[in-house]
Amino acid sequence: KLIGARYFNKGYAAIVGSKLNASFNTPRDNDGHGTHTLSTAGSNLVAKASAFGFGKGTAKGGSPRARVATYKVCWPPVGGEECFDADILAAFDTAIHDGVDVLSVSLGGEPIDFFNDSIAIGSFHAIKHGIVVVCSAGNSGPADGTVVNIAPWQITVGASTMDREFPSMVVLGNDMHYKGQSLSTKVLPHQKFFPLISAADAKVANASVQTALFCQAGAIDPKKAAGKVLVCLRGLNGGVEKGQQAYLAGAVGMILANDIFADNEILVEAHVLPASNINYTDGLTVFTYINSTKNPTAYITPVTTQIGTKPAPFMAAFSSKGPNTITPEILKPDITAPGVSVIAAYTEAEGPTNEDFDKRRVQFNSLSGTSMSCPHVSGIVGLLKTLYPNWSPAAIKSAIMTSATTLDNLNEPILNASNIKAGPFSYGAGHLQPNLAMDPGLVYDLTPTDYLNFLCTLGYNETLISLFSKNTYKCPNPINLANFNYPSITIPNLVGPITVTRTVKNVGSPGTYRAKVMRPMGISIYVKPQKLKFEKAGEEKTFSVTLKVKNAQAIKEYVFGELIWSDNVHYVRSPIVVNAV
Repeated sequence: KLIGARYFNKGYAAIVGSKLNASFNTPRDNDGHGTHTLSTAGSNLVAKASAFGFGKGTAKGGSPRARVATYKVCWPPVGGEECFDADILAAFDTAIHDGVDVLSVSLGGEPIDFFNDSIAIGSFHAIKHGIVVVCSAGNSGPADGTVVNIAPWQITVGASTMDREFPSMVVLGNDMHYKGQSLSTKVLPHQKFFPLISAADAKVANASVQTALFCQAGAIDPKKAAGKVLVCLRGLNGGVEKGQQAYLAGAVGMILANDIFADNEILVEAHVLPASNINYTDGLTVFTYINSTKNPTAYITPVTTQIGTKPAPFMAAFSSKGPNTITPEILKPDITAPGVSVIAAYTEAEGPTNEDFDKRRVQFNSLSGTSMSCPHVSGIVGLLKTLYPNWSPAAIKSAIMTSATTLDNLNEPILNASNIKAGPFSYGAGHLQPNLAMDPGLVYDLTPTDYLNFLCTLGYNETLISLFSKNTYKCPNPINLANFNYPSITIPNLVGPITVTRTVKNVGSPGTYRAKVMRPMGISIYVKPQKLKFEKAGEEKTFSVTLKVKNAQAIKEYVFGELIWSDNVHYVRSPIVVNAV
């Protein structure tokens, strides 16, 4: 099953120097991140898997019969850095040499120029060898322009929820109930109410209100918190660390209230005391209750597992968003997949919270992040590679993107963590639908030469591109970035009318596809031809899309639409993203 495990630390060692002892010379995972992501992508079927007894069931990776190899490139941080370019590139080189089919890359830095981006460089060489590279979009949301791993040859994955929750109710003394979530195995005595206190009111004399409210180390006074349920605000430090501070101060339980940035996004954690994480609005109500009564009390119910929750998915607040700050003509992220409260295998060299005080050891753990959503897509790519070994990385990416959905399980548009309609800058083409990706009908294909031409349109010179490609390269003339055959259409500066072309390849049975357009507000769109007839598999057809500003007054910022080609069996959907100047 695990047929290879290698480590790369020469770049790291050059910085750390003598501090790097022999204990670093191992591919073993003493952090948990690598085990969790790799098992999500390719683990075998495991019956009765659970996190602390919650979410019990048969666990499996996206490609459960895959052989897997792991390449360790990240180490304890030095000066804020933990994954060095030299080590990342060495790992890409080795993985290419080893003949992997898919690379799942759950790491990233800042969005930077492609020729200075080790993950972009490594993944370009991988796709030249037919290897699909799947990357995390980053965890810097919900701010715009935060998405990383933005090269068009990478599949960039955002994070969204699934229809499983771990509810733990917060019950106040006024009989108001608020649904939180947790993975705490510790429980309060049955239906016994305890005094309730805001962490701000439980601060030690020399601590600031903010330090106390976020339940930071040494800020809570045991004389005030002992025997009570403590309300802490989410943010700044980890939720489990806040719970540990509450526990050390003698609190019997903790209510973790979201700040405004997290809003409705709940991350379940393995708290060390009875605890429940509630959303921003409910948190405000709890604080109001504390301030409105002389003797506030609360009770926290034991955690349960709930399946089929609605709406799902919705976008995680932490999931990094577009627009792409390096090449705004390429929509990023490309896709979203489950990345919140994902249960997968974990190292037993570390506690489930990675905190020094956590002496517990588990075989499975629940984690959240685009690190967790990336391997979901990697696993599906593995299955698609098995079905279609001759498909290019671009064809596989197109199949995943054009078959995605922008609707949740209520058949309504996918929302973000603030219950507002999300858009392509959050989810790219939409939420992954693996079974539909098996039969996409049409694909937008690209070759390594197309990617070199893409670099040429950005102004990179031929000498630099030739170095990159290891072959002599000449820029074609003329060349237009808008015509790059991507499965989405993005026009960041629409002034006059613009016509872009795309080419689709039939990978299904013969059929006639008709174009259907949902226009972005204030933009007129004309597709020519309106109909594409395919006689056989492998046949390619080119079409043009003309976009024009129809009502400049209606356009205040980016506007979104979509183009669907359909033969009434397949629905090949591409997002359209336009910013009119």
